[in-house]
Amino acid sequence: MATTDDGTRTTFLGEVKSAVTPHATLLVLGVLGLMIAFITSYTGAFHHPRPTDVPFGVVAPAQVSRQLVGKLDRLPGSPLDARAVASERDALRLIADREIAGALIVDPRGSTDRLLVAGGGGASLSQAVELVVRAAEKSQHRTVRTGDVTPANPGDSRSLSSFYLVVGWCVGGYLCAAILAISAGARPSNGHRAVIRLAALALYAIVAGLAGAIVVGPVLGALPGSLFGLWGLGALVVFAVGATTLACQALLGIIGIGLAILLIVILGNPSAGGAYPYPLLPPFWRAIGPALPPGAGTWTARSLAYFRGNAITGPLLVLSAWAVGGTLITLVLSVFRKKEEGNGAEGGRKEGERLPG
Repeated sequence: MATTDDGTRTTFLGEVKSAVTPHATLLVLGVLGLMIAFITSYTGAFHHPRPTDVPFGVVAPAQVSRQLVGKLDRLPGSPLDARAVASERDALRLIADREIAGALIVDPRGSTDRLLVAGGGGASLSQAVELVVRAAEKSQHRTVRTGDVTPANPGDSRSLSSFYLVVGWCVGGYLCAAILAISAGARPSNGHRAVIRLAALALYAIVAGLAGAIVVGPVLGALPGSLFGLWGLGALVVFAVGATTLACQALLGIIGIGLAILLIVILGNPSAGGAYPYPLLPPFWRAIGPALPPGAGTWTARSLAYFRGNAITGPLLVLSAWAVGGTLITLVLSVFRKKEEGNGAEGGRKEGERLPG
């Protein structure tokens, strides 16, 4: 038996129930589930990276090209998705457009070929392609000389700065939204408050996008490319993630924070193509990555930094869809909930009017 502050006695079990409420227990179990999902997701995505169907070009004389493309396509494990390319100039254009990850330039007069890769698109992918091609060339008693046609910036180790930048923006987005929502209750109480929170989030996104772009650009010299392009991308990423978080909270209350973490951190970060670009990830993560904000943001940041802004229409549409969808869900659920509360209050008054005085 224990004695409480008011002098009453309670059992140990009663003390436990008082210290850890059923609501808190459910939240702790939810956190445990997120932890297990985090470990499973990151380990599952990163424990065994291997290239699969990497888009790859082959520049060779016509009599050699078809045979060589077939051999590269039939390599064990299907690491390359090889295609014939007419010229080295076309291969460089396809690499710049991010349609292929590398190209083999065959020298018909010698035994040494050239491999073109793009380190700015991910050092791990370039190295994986080089290992595969070197092994294939060795089996044909040929050698290969590698040239990086789009090298990562000296301050951008292994081309990871784009990923870390986007992860930072995502963290800022869902933390800002969570603070705005729980500061006066986990659910927006009306449409006006939801609009104000979304407006505050938009202003925060503009500042956060600029701050991130300045840090990785002028301050650290990590990423080349347009400062204004990265600023716009950052504002969109932060707002998309924040609006999604507000929508989750409007739908589920404080549990919505966990749903946002599940979508952005547990599923989004390991599938973003940061440490290991998409062709090195297992099928599940490779499939979902481009559809989630971290993946769309990382791809766009690398394109802005190293590929003259090519191939970003799709990822920008993905980010815009999350931003618009999150905004609409937040507003609709807030207005709908306010109407429900208004109807409930009106019903309560009518019920009270029928009560005897």
